Amino acid sequence: METGVVPLDAEERRRGILELARRSGSVDVGKLSAEFQVSKETVRRDLRVLEDHGLVRRTHGGAYPVESAGFETTLAFRTTMHVPEKSRIAAAAADLVRDAETVYVDEGFTPQLIAQVLPDDRPLTVLTSSLATAGGLADRERTTVVLLGGRVRGGTLATVDHWATRMLAGFVIDLAFIGANGISREHGLTTPDPAVSAVKSQAVRVSRRRVFAGVHTKFGAASFCRFAEVPDFEAIVTDTGLPLSEAHRYSLLGPQVIRV
Repeated sequence: METGVVPLDAEERRRGILELARRSGSVDVGKLSAEFQVSKETVRRDLRVLEDHGLVRRTHGGAYPVESAGFETTLAFRTTMHVPEKSRIAAAAADLVRDAETVYVDEGFTPQLIAQVLPDDRPLTVLTSSLATAGGLADRERTTVVLLGGRVRGGTLATVDHWATRMLAGFVIDLAFIGANGISREHGLTTPDPAVSAVKSQAVRVSRRRVFAGVHTKFGAASFCRFAEVPDFEAIVTDTGLPLSEAHRYSLLGPQVIRV
């Protein structure tokens, strides 16, 4: 008996799965099976193919999209994902400020949360490429905010290009809080956009101390542009979703790994 529904071929179906993953942040095998009217094993096979192409990372029962040269989530989207974990990471990262007088805060939602909990009981100079972070700190009496100039990227509300990198080159910064789209022991810290990579690379270069802060989903992922290596950092702050054994492997490269 004909249903009138023409089944998608494998390529079309995988394209549809990837589009759903990018739109919603994650996909579930059972729901995909019902959506595309194929078996769960077929969906799992599709997800394996997409993972082999570096487009998604599989989880127990589903997958989530990997950010790449052709795809990057917006700041607005990031404010909805893993918020409790990001808040815990931010609090633990801010504890590492110690006696730093100048701090660089990277673009992104987790660094923005770090900025909100930086100490305000003493003078502190904060440099950032993030308009959201600069705006959030602007009314603090004892915090001097320096916003890097440059082209503003609409999706992340952050400045990039040669104006930002030249400005950074003129500073010596005590501590930098750096984010990334991916971090792996093999490929280091990566991000999809070369312009963003240049700013991050310069921030790493001019900072005496560096801390990476990011949720466990960043680990093992690699994006288009490498801007730093794992041993460049004194600490990595993440959540307990990163297995203890994997945290130990990163610590062998030099950084203290803090799971919260």
